[in-house]
Amino acid sequence: MSEVSKVALVTGGSRGIGRAICLKLAAEHGMHVLVNYTSGATAADEVVSIIKENGGSAEVIRFDVADKEAVNAALDAWQTANPDRIIEVIVNNAGITRDGLFMAMSDEDWNAVLNVSLQGFYNITRKLVQPMVRNRHGRIVNVVSVSGVMGNAGQVNYSAAKAAIIGATKALAKEIAKRNVTVNAVAPGFIATDMTKDFDEKEMARMIPMGRFGKPEEVAAAVSFLVSDGAAYITGNVININGGLHC
Repeated sequence: MSEVSKVALVTGGSRGIGRAICLKLAAEHGMHVLVNYTSGATAADEVVSIIKENGGSAEVIRFDVADKEAVNAALDAWQTANPDRIIEVIVNNAGITRDGLFMAMSDEDWNAVLNVSLQGFYNITRKLVQPMVRNRHGRIVNVVSVSGVMGNAGQVNYSAAKAAIIGATKALAKEIAKRNVTVNAVAPGFIATDMTKDFDEKEMARMIPMGRFGKPEEVAAAVSFLVSDGAAYITGNVININGGLHC
């Protein structure tokens, strides 16, 4: 592991958008990437292998972002093993959906979605933001959703979680801007991943001005820019990556 490479933590980094972000940060910025996953060790290991095969540096780190004790234990263990390093880039990407009409939504489906997306954001960011502030450098990027920007029928839980993170992004950005730590969000529209594999892409693409679903790599490109030195004066913003689909 290079002693000069920055360390980036990408939650939910084993598949879809998270996977693309891990590969992009390693290839474009030479970052040492912590590929977080909860289940699916094979997929996470594959991401690390690809990064290493291309001359990069990465490792897996397993924990459930919704479990504060698990988050703290895993990150404390990593810090103990790497006492001279800090995580300078956080990409809060982990999220799940439990779609259904609000009137029929179970407490379990409501809580599960908010716990992973919103509580996960809190657990990770609260744990890691203080070292960034002390070091006077850091980048936080939250992966939200078009659902959080404009709302989506059948996704009241998911829309609520992502909208809350958008608000938190803007507020936290104001709190820590003077310490050279930026906080931004990217809001993907319909992206071709496992999360959208059951959607009728041909039918849904009709309401997207560009006429297609996006690619995970197109989201990763925006994240890559936001963590770069070129984005040092950008904070508290939400970049919509949705092919022109706006409210």
